[in-house]
Amino acid sequence: MPPSGLQASGLVVFRGERLVLDGVDLQCAPGGAVLLTGPNGAGKSTLLRVLAGLRAADAGSLSWNGIPVADDLLAHAGRVAYLGHQDALKPGLTLEENLQLACILGGGDLEAALAAVDLVPLRQVPARLLSAGQKRRAALARVLLLQAAIWLLDEPSLGLDRHAVGLLGELLSRHRAAGGLAVATTHVPLPLPDAAILALETVVTQDVLEPLA
Repeated sequence: MPPSGLQASGLVVFRGERLVLDGVDLQCAPGGAVLLTGPNGAGKSTLLRVLAGLRAADAGSLSWNGIPVADDLLAHAGRVAYLGHQDALKPGLTLEENLQLACILGGGDLEAALAAVDLVPLRQVPARLLSAGQKRRAALARVLLLQAAIWLLDEPSLGLDRHAVGLLGELLSRHRAAGGLAVATTHVPLPLPDAAILALETVVTQDVLEPLA
């Protein structure tokens, strides 16, 4: 029986001459979660981008339910909701207008998504007038609307207050209960009980060390 969920084996990534990821393995089954931890520069965001299919690894393999992701990158894009550091909102459009594309792509319920992140009263407000925390919640609403099996979240609690972190926890819990999986980077505790921890360390290779003056 083939493995289920997302599997990465021996991932290696270079940025220029710098080795960013060195033989990283990851397994996340439906309903599961993985927290990526480590210092700045350890490759957490890079790993998320590789898992999303946004950047090819220089070595190693990535598969979904035992089938290589590279066999059909378009299909993989359809099963991934990726949240980066940028909230990707057009400042001149209202909150609702910013989320329309995700509605079309994923078929999610806009009203339900806005309610889940406590933004219904702000649906007609231009994005430029939203606070940092409200923009982050809007980005989480987009993740919901895509109705993707795989959530890849880069510092999802960035800018969120305690109440909003609670909302994030509810979203993650419902997603996992429905058979979805989540991989998230973090520097702070996240509401992901029973998540596996993958600690990445900063990799420095000898050929990029500068000589001492």
